[in-house]
Amino acid sequence: MSDIQQLNDQQLARRAKLEKYRQLKVDPFGQSYKVSHNFQQIRDLCNKKTPNGIKRLDLHVSVAGRIMAIRKMGKASFFNLQDKTGKMQFYIGINDVGEKQYELFKMADIGDIVGVKGLLMTTRTGELTIKTLKFTHLCKSLNPLPEKFHGLTDVEERYRHRYVDLIMNEDAKKTAFARPKIIRAIQEFLDNQGFVEVETSVLSPILGGANARPFITHHNTLDKDFYLRIATELPLKKLLVGGMERVYEIGRLFRNEGMDTTHNPEFTTIELYQAYGDLNSMRHIVEKMIRFVAKKLLNTAKVTYQDKIIDFSKPFKWISMVDLIKEKTGIDFSKQMSYEEAKALADSYHIQLDKFKNSYGYIVNEFFEQLCQDDLIQPTFVYSYPIEVSPLTKKGKDERFTERFELFVNGKELANAYTELNDPIDQKERFIAQLKAKELGDDEANEMDYDFLNALEYGMPPAGGLGMGIDRLVMLLTNQSSIREVILFPTMRDNKK
Repeated sequence: MSDIQQLNDQQLARRAKLEKYRQLKVDPFGQSYKVSHNFQQIRDLCNKKTPNGIKRLDLHVSVAGRIMAIRKMGKASFFNLQDKTGKMQFYIGINDVGEKQYELFKMADIGDIVGVKGLLMTTRTGELTIKTLKFTHLCKSLNPLPEKFHGLTDVEERYRHRYVDLIMNEDAKKTAFARPKIIRAIQEFLDNQGFVEVETSVLSPILGGANARPFITHHNTLDKDFYLRIATELPLKKLLVGGMERVYEIGRLFRNEGMDTTHNPEFTTIELYQAYGDLNSMRHIVEKMIRFVAKKLLNTAKVTYQDKIIDFSKPFKWISMVDLIKEKTGIDFSKQMSYEEAKALADSYHIQLDKFKNSYGYIVNEFFEQLCQDDLIQPTFVYSYPIEVSPLTKKGKDERFTERFELFVNGKELANAYTELNDPIDQKERFIAQLKAKELGDDEANEMDYDFLNALEYGMPPAGGLGMGIDRLVMLLTNQSSIREVILFPTMRDNKK
């Protein structure tokens, strides 16, 4: 904020102290500082008793953190600091640090970052406290911390100012630290299964690998438009052709679509491909992987999510799409029927259909999405998808359907897997069908990827492939109902305030 007229009284008072710090030859924005312990390490050391049963309190420490509370009491005071592991209480007295340092402490405001060298002690009430022996100012906070940030009714303010959210909201900080633990656990599991992590290009000249509306950018040197990738599928399959056999990528995808509690235009997925595998290979991998990650993070495979117990410890349910629809409606889409017959059934059930998607398979898929999906609370594999919605998947015994499953938890898709299509002739026909859909107005349809077809003509081994949303997995394992809680800086609409 550059306009001095817009500053409130607290901001003005904090800025007025900057010159006082400089007069004391203290840089108000500090210097490096050596930290010996974080607060959790100190608590762990104190909880570990000595052989004679006495808690260890003879520990000298050098710590740093943000001031979250101050209780000034004349020549001695208490204050609380917060570091990445939580809060701890400190005692400071003029007789321990001297008059100059105590005066420096008295200039401190809530939100300032300071360093403390001191000795562990306990108060009369038994609270673990650090007795300050040296106080170091490290950084002045020019903006006061909000008093009730955690309880704001406008949660978008928390997302807009995530740095403040992390300071004030312990849940936000726990989620932020849980996310990389989840990713590390996924990597550990797959690395132990013989998979290799790779990186592929974010910029793509071809729209492919999924049905989605892309972001388009322009490369000036080549004078050519590129897409921000909507999937990592095609380049990873090319690596199977090249003989890498088991590969995965954890990376950002970009889809120029709507935003809601489970969708952000920029999101993170994992895609993995296993040569000589199939749909069942992927089924076992994803089930074991999720169970492994849950236990690694939470020490249990039974996860509490929005007042429900999601049980990842048991084998996941396995059921075909048409059987789910039959359970719900009595309609058996495994039987042969015309598009007109399927359309009449859709009308009778008030199924909303896209005018560009006028085929039997699309109708079956809409029956599932509009009538069945929300009921799938416990982990459920739904397999055998219509070929119209699975352009890169191997056909099943009934050629109207493909060897594909999606994993649903709490009514939301979590993972998507195929027995991969490796027939270049069949794949070309699928691409042609997608181009026709594009000509009819389907702007999510794939384009023809000639290089991918060329790669398939060299021979891609039979394979299974899997994609899973990292953000949605983090939501499940941290009990968050909005994807914005698990993305540190989510895409936001303009602030009109």
